[in-house]
Amino acid sequence: MSANKGANNQDNLSQVIADARRHMQDREKTYREKALKMYPHVCGRCGREFSGKKLKELTVHHRDHNHDNNPPDGSNWELLCLYCHDNEHQRYVDTARYSPEATPSGKQAHSTTHKPFAELKELLKEQK
Repeated sequence: MSANKGANNQDNLSQVIADARRHMQDREKTYREKALKMYPHVCGRCGREFSGKKLKELTVHHRDHNHDNNPPDGSNWELLCLYCHDNEHQRYVDTARYSPEATPSGKQAHSTTHKPFAELKELLKEQK
């Protein structure tokens, strides 16, 4: 009975190893793994270097903000740290929210009507 149990354990172990290797190969096919192989492990904005456990803080940013656009040459990717990546996406959101094209009228959403220096030229002329 113990010989049969040992054979089952060996089969289970072989299956686990095969599954782990297959999972590793599938993971290496993802754009993150490809980008990490292509580019140095440095944030493209702040220049921080990453290695070891800290490598998980390095993310792949899609330059055109389209996560489905993953060319094999990596031309749409750049490696950014978590902080720079969040900053880049916030800038993208702010630009979309506050740019003139974002409003239906084509005007900026928050424009000022007060012009504090409108009469300055005349005031300076009067002083001379």
